[in-house]
Amino acid sequence: MITSFIFKALDRRAIWVVGALVTLAAAVPACNLLLPANSPLHISNFAITLMGKYLTYALLALALDLVWGYCGILSLGHGAFFALGGYAMGMYLMRQIGSRGVYGDPVLPDFMVFLNWQELPWFWLGFDQFWFAAIMIVLVPGTLAFVFGWFAFRSRVTGVYLSIITQAMTYALLLAFFRNEMGFGGNNGLTDFKDILGHAIQSDTTRAALFAASALSLAVAFLICSGIVRSKFGKVLIAVRDAETRSRFFGFRVENVKLFVFVVSAMMAGVAGALYVPQVGIINPGEFAPANSIEVVIWTAVGGRGTLIGPITGAVLVNAGKSVFTAAFPEYWLFALGALFVAVTLFLPKGIVGAIMAAKTRLSRPPRTSTTNAAPEAAE
Repeated sequence: MITSFIFKALDRRAIWVVGALVTLAAAVPACNLLLPANSPLHISNFAITLMGKYLTYALLALALDLVWGYCGILSLGHGAFFALGGYAMGMYLMRQIGSRGVYGDPVLPDFMVFLNWQELPWFWLGFDQFWFAAIMIVLVPGTLAFVFGWFAFRSRVTGVYLSIITQAMTYALLLAFFRNEMGFGGNNGLTDFKDILGHAIQSDTTRAALFAASALSLAVAFLICSGIVRSKFGKVLIAVRDAETRSRFFGFRVENVKLFVFVVSAMMAGVAGALYVPQVGIINPGEFAPANSIEVVIWTAVGGRGTLIGPITGAVLVNAGKSVFTAAFPEYWLFALGALFVAVTLFLPKGIVGAIMAAKTRLSRPPRTSTTNAAPEAAE
């Protein structure tokens, strides 16, 4: 069964994408660790961390494309799943600090000591083990998506109403995590990480390994998404996207289809958040901000929703542009981002990759042959 799934996922386009990501996972760390700093091919620690962050954004955009591009669910709350995965990883990293914190408490994180907490909350138990944190990284976002989707999809909430509810969910979590009483660091969040899996988080080898993990995770997620959309279930997804009412009349349980793909997408977003946190060194409630989820929609639209490759391309290009633009004109970035979204909507409704694929399809069509002179010749 697994072999059949992989075979369906590995079309020619998927092989190229996965091959490129695996090559990046090996080549970029090698250029960072093995080449001298004066080499033209050397990649600095700053650059490898920045590229690793872009890959986690690409994974988040791919997760959104699975539900929006192929099932028609415009989620404005995927930043919440991303942040929950990030908090799960952050809790593990905080537990690894131990007595090396500012207050030297071997169990309680510094912010709990500062707030006069007397014991570790029950929901922090187990996060001193990586395997437990890894389970929570996918379980917590997946559970939230399951509960939310169960009620929303069975109530047949669709369209803009569903989008508004997902954004309300994200904003509610933002307000909750800002409170110190929640036990997640309040406004400051979780930071000052030391180790991950026994290795110093600031070391060159750890940064290179985190980049490789991000690239490989994106490759695995791409395979999973490709296998889903190329299967019979993927055809049902597209049917639900294009004609939900007709799909119901044909006997498909549309709410179950939506729920499954929504949960899978949320888990992927959680993994993206978990890979993001050790590379940027902090996680705080700002990651729940509704504007972050809207940015993910823009990445996906710019790259081309419903293409799998498009969201990856859009996330990398937009965030690379953001890094350059905010350095030169920081106060104008949001205006530029809005203008980009409007321009893509008006002139490239299928996104960059979608437009390229459409042009390639038109060029590959054989030219039409005229038959107007054929009848007289036959009559003669």
